[in-house]
Amino acid sequence: MPGPLVRRSAVLTACAAAAAALGALGPLAAAPSAAARSAATAKTMATAPRHESPPGRRHTGDDAVRVEADADEAAILGEEHARAHAQRRAALSGPEDYPQSKRTASLASLTASQQQANAAFSAALSGRFTDFFPSPDFGVHTALLPTGKVLLFSFERVEVNPTKETGPTNRIGRTNAGRAFLWDPAKGTGARAFKKVEPPTILMPDGTNTPRPAPFFCAGHAFLPNGMVGVFGGNTGGKGGSGAKLSFVFDPWTESWFRNQDMSVGRWYPSAVTGADGRQIIMSGQSERGTGTPTPVVERFPALRHPVPWRTYDIPVGLAAERLRADAPFRNDYPQLFSLRDGMIYGLGRDADQQWLFDPVKETRTDLPRRPADFRGYGSAVPLPAGFRGPDSVLVLGGDPRDPNTYRLSGGRWTTEEPRAFGRTQDDTLILPDGTLLTVNGALDTRDYGHGPFNPQADLKYRQIELRDAQGHWGPGPVQRLPRGYHSNALVLPDGRIVVTGDELQQIANDPDIGDEMDGSIELYEPAYLHRGGRPALDRVPGGELDYGAAFEVRSSTAAKVTRAVLLAPTTVTHAVNTSQRHLELPVTGVRGTAIGLRTPPSAADAPPGYYMLFLLDGKGVPSIAKWVKLGGRR
Repeated sequence: MPGPLVRRSAVLTACAAAAAALGALGPLAAAPSAAARSAATAKTMATAPRHESPPGRRHTGDDAVRVEADADEAAILGEEHARAHAQRRAALSGPEDYPQSKRTASLASLTASQQQANAAFSAALSGRFTDFFPSPDFGVHTALLPTGKVLLFSFERVEVNPTKETGPTNRIGRTNAGRAFLWDPAKGTGARAFKKVEPPTILMPDGTNTPRPAPFFCAGHAFLPNGMVGVFGGNTGGKGGSGAKLSFVFDPWTESWFRNQDMSVGRWYPSAVTGADGRQIIMSGQSERGTGTPTPVVERFPALRHPVPWRTYDIPVGLAAERLRADAPFRNDYPQLFSLRDGMIYGLGRDADQQWLFDPVKETRTDLPRRPADFRGYGSAVPLPAGFRGPDSVLVLGGDPRDPNTYRLSGGRWTTEEPRAFGRTQDDTLILPDGTLLTVNGALDTRDYGHGPFNPQADLKYRQIELRDAQGHWGPGPVQRLPRGYHSNALVLPDGRIVVTGDELQQIANDPDIGDEMDGSIELYEPAYLHRGGRPALDRVPGGELDYGAAFEVRSSTAAKVTRAVLLAPTTVTHAVNTSQRHLELPVTGVRGTAIGLRTPPSAADAPPGYYMLFLLDGKGVPSIAKWVKLGGRR
């Protein structure tokens, strides 16, 4: 019989091997039978526009069926760690109902069809897709940080079969866990370009007393003036998806998470937006009582008794939110929220009759006109650029696969605007540095790409991107590699490229190696402006804070070529909800040699305090590589 040192060595070797081969699988719990899952999925998809696990078997702990641990492993690693190994071995040795060969063939087919389709497009007119590479995260939530890095966070997967629910929505216990990573574009596209920034380990009020990384997936988020990301809500587990009271910030400067006091109510699928005072307004989300119980409570973070986190070292820890007097009784979650140049918060619900105007100072709510379109599911919305002032109108897109129209709210009235090529849900629409719009991603419905729910086969028309020019006209662009629907995301990088990511179902259905630790994927798109000649240079910007309505100067070795200067707010986005977008032109007050005189926006209502990307553009609309500036005097 081997001695204890030999056994320990063997166990630790097995541990390392398991981590390498199985680490991406995550702790797996037993699932209901295929027939039960199929029936439950059909019922759920017909009634619920979100990713909750089909009812199936009710989990009262983190595993419905216990897998026994190996005695030798348990003696060395502990019972829980050893049982996790046993579960992963069982998952790997069991029948593979979605084999690697199927994933490989699917990705190869999509790659080939993309190349064929995009041969017809000119990069100088329509842009082009370039890199496609693995990511360690699904990218359910993404944010561009003022360090230039991209924050990606989601959940630990509990399934590797894309025809089943990947996320732990209905799991109670340790398998209901979050995860987060940073991608540094300066380091390229390989594994070394990613860094794990795991959320705090916490105990959830689920009765299991099992610590795990905070399950903050399907939260709401927005930027604070000091560049930190406030993250509110998450998933407690069970009840079809129940809201967590969690409140965090991610600090891009120390690359760390910090926990604040819990909110007064649980929120799963809430929205958050930064107001003119730099505080965040949080609305909606399914409560702690479970799916079907959206909360009307509106909260503000931080509470007025706390100062707004302004400097990079003002880290909110243990701060409280506070309840506003006005409520927001949205029947459906993830409303679109925007802070426009009148200082008001516009809450545009998915239901046509739930369009509201909130005054964050008086804490009141008033009705806006009914939107002309009926129910809109997960569709995008954009505050339209308005020149030198902040936005005063919003364009609502997508959310209905039968309706390709776009709808504009301006001056308290709705108008029907030019349609896109076809209706879609789960789309992501971005404001580009030149003021044009780009739509990527989309699907027929939640978890349905045109061939039924939880079927990775997709109608490939949803890969077609669309472009809106400065006159408001839409036109087709090239196609992306993967069809990306539910949980898809996109953002603009400081170099003007577009990051496209998200949709765990499509990512695991097209994973080139499901056994490694790279669950997700990122695709990069270069807009047409990057194919129209050399860029103007932006060599230097002020390092301090810029007050409103103030003159300032930047340096450019190509100053004579510069015709425009714009501010573009960084994106933080999930579930087609992007409350942070903003595009403002800056007046050019003069050019002297390499110096360009500019003026900041007139007020915080025009541009809420915080970090913005400053681009210089030439006469062809080609942008410089942006540099970061911070707006707003210290309060």
